[in-house]
Amino acid sequence: MTNPSAAPPKDHGRAGRDLPAAITSAVVLVGLILLSLLFWKTAFMAIVAVAVVVAVWELHRGLSAQGIDIPEQPLMVGGAAMVVLAYFWGPPALVTATAVTSLILMLWLLRRGVDGYVRNATAAVFTLVYVPFLASFVALLLAEGGTTPGLGFDPHDIGMRGVVTFITMTVASDIGGYAAGVLFGKHPMAPVISPKKSWEGFAGSLVTCVAVGIGLVVWLLDGDWWIGILLGLIAVVMATLGDLCESVMKRDLGIKDMSQIIPGHGGLMDRLDSLLATVAPIWLVLHYLVF
Repeated sequence: MTNPSAAPPKDHGRAGRDLPAAITSAVVLVGLILLSLLFWKTAFMAIVAVAVVVAVWELHRGLSAQGIDIPEQPLMVGGAAMVVLAYFWGPPALVTATAVTSLILMLWLLRRGVDGYVRNATAAVFTLVYVPFLASFVALLLAEGGTTPGLGFDPHDIGMRGVVTFITMTVASDIGGYAAGVLFGKHPMAPVISPKKSWEGFAGSLVTCVAVGIGLVVWLLDGDWWIGILLGLIAVVMATLGDLCESVMKRDLGIKDMSQIIPGHGGLMDRLDSLLATVAPIWLVLHYLVF
């Protein structure tokens, strides 16, 4: 029997989310990221490490819905260490830290015995690659401009400009797709996986991301315009795939959001999915074609 005094669920219309709360949360998060990135790069790396820890907690929470129990503590410690090592010592340190942490995870799970070992170990290594390893490419990107821990804004820091480019392009893909999908979306892209994602939204993401990519590469990174097109195409494809992959994960686990820690957005992983998917290829293009 329903409770007549209970408030009915809010209908957010085609937007699908509480826009005032979502916009407020986004402004606060982006402001915090930009302040740390522009004025104290080490603080930005600390934010990335904290984001990795929270994302691991969310994945542990989501996986436990299907009886999968990954070892939180070594994943959090090892993941944060991977970010720091990647920033200060580069790709070789990241690869080594990833391998060592994988071994530690498998050894850690030996204490639980035989039952569920392969399932939990597989999920743990998957989590390690999906979150800390991919997030560490943000550290590699920022380190392109040096790892000086001092305070102050350096307009010539190519690493900082690269991170701004990466974040802005991914956000542009999300905003362009969201706006076009709400206004014009009629043809679902993957109705079983993500019913609200449409081909019209993808077209909006494509146009927005390519335009922003050209502008950022030419005016911020002093690169060739065609690299901006390449980055835009890569960003929109990878951001879309990242979003779809996380949607598949949530459907498989039987959950709506990874958590509810960000008002109007859900969990942190619900915002990081596109960023994690785009950062590695963007670093690769910028490292070899621009920097």
